[in-house]
Amino acid sequence: MQNQSVSVTSVALPASSRVTRIYAHPNLADAYTIRLPDNATTDPELLARFMFSHQPAWVGKLLRIRDALVAGFGLKTAKGLEESARTERDKHVSIFRIYERTVDEIVLGEDDKHLDFRVSVFQETRGDVADGGRYLTVSTVVQCHNLLGRTYILLIRPFHEMVVRSSMRSAARIGWPNGS
Repeated sequence: MQNQSVSVTSVALPASSRVTRIYAHPNLADAYTIRLPDNATTDPELLARFMFSHQPAWVGKLLRIRDALVAGFGLKTAKGLEESARTERDKHVSIFRIYERTVDEIVLGEDDKHLDFRVSVFQETRGDVADGGRYLTVSTVVQCHNLLGRTYILLIRPFHEMVVRSSMRSAARIGWPNGS
């Protein structure tokens, strides 16, 4: 495996991604990109399902801690979202609701009383790089509704970055699903 395939880089939100236009003034907007192997699938939903189903074990432990901390505030928990996703698998990727699908992108997310968020899993071939390679970019945008939302984002932001980067690296190390 080449080292570049597990290098995750922070980038600007892709201009052609649907998430760039969802919130006029997001409280959080970030994007991370990784080079895909030439034989990887071009289906963004399949790439998203693969990445979220191969997260490092510590991510699940972190979500359980988060659930215990936020339950008292009446916020949605990962456990609750998981139960919903189980009954409507075609409308979810992992615990995230599917909002939009295009040939290059899937937009996932959830709305809650403290904030709304969207996650884009966007694959594209870039002509701006020497090898014209294919890349996967995971972008997150968050719109807070109140002080609880803004405080929540402030506290989880460093963990969010670690989770996204680690999830992308883990999927790359295992090997992205092949195109058919």
